[in-house]
Amino acid sequence: MTLEQLRTFLAVARMGGVRRAAEQMNISQPAVSARISSLETYLGTELFSRVSTGVVLTRKGVLLRQHAEQVMAILERIKGDVMSEDSVSSLLRLGVAETVAQTWLPDFLRQLHRNFPRLKIEVSVDISLNLREMLLDRSLDLTILMGPISEYSVDNLDLPPFELAWYRPVDLPEPDLGVTPVITYNRNSRPYRELMQQLQDRHGITAQIFPTNSLSTGFEMVASGIGVGILPQELGRRLVEEERIATFDPGWLPTPLRFTATYIGEPRNELIIRAARVAQQVAVAHHEAIYA
Repeated sequence: MTLEQLRTFLAVARMGGVRRAAEQMNISQPAVSARISSLETYLGTELFSRVSTGVVLTRKGVLLRQHAEQVMAILERIKGDVMSEDSVSSLLRLGVAETVAQTWLPDFLRQLHRNFPRLKIEVSVDISLNLREMLLDRSLDLTILMGPISEYSVDNLDLPPFELAWYRPVDLPEPDLGVTPVITYNRNSRPYRELMQQLQDRHGITAQIFPTNSLSTGFEMVASGIGVGILPQELGRRLVEEERIATFDPGWLPTPLRFTATYIGEPRNELIIRAARVAQQVAVAHHEAIYA
């Protein structure tokens, strides 16, 4: 019985099927099946039963899972206590919301590379809703998104918030939010929902929101005169200095955007935990530098 067999067994048990386990482990399905078959042969018992949706653990499989999780937890503690960071060689699948991608992501990647020079990093930029689904589907290891995610298996590290600000075209000095389109985050986001409720409460059903998945596109829409925007203050500062857009104050602001470094906490993975802590440290340093 080998550690790779136990890792593969746990992956199949958690994912509920050979195909999804193979995708998570980045190996072929025959390799997964071969490891499970060898483990069953060694133990002299079946560990999984096939069902219409995939596989489920047998009674013996449930018992093995308990032991295997304890073994893997001990291994992760050994790695955390003993292994030096520059010896870590692995793949980190990182998912990042665009707000972070356009601000402190380069600093984070630079620090990760310094801490883990042998680490391979695969970055996906997407909306927080999609990042959440990819994390829970275990196709991402670490996500930086509008959080937190409230799932029993998920851990969240709080990150500094992003302040929002109102922006207008330079030739529109007094926007009427009852009729002027408001450009903001995509419709499947918390900022969109909050803004829609606030606008309707304050300006009635004539209020309009133009959502976008691209913050840079949103700023360009404001600059071109399509409407006003409620967008991250940090990203709008340069365009204001260039006098392409201007700020204004309608008397209220949505709450700042809350972000988290979020990852699957069970099973424990020391590399992902360390990477999340680096993200938190970089985000705090960036926030202090911007708002000092």
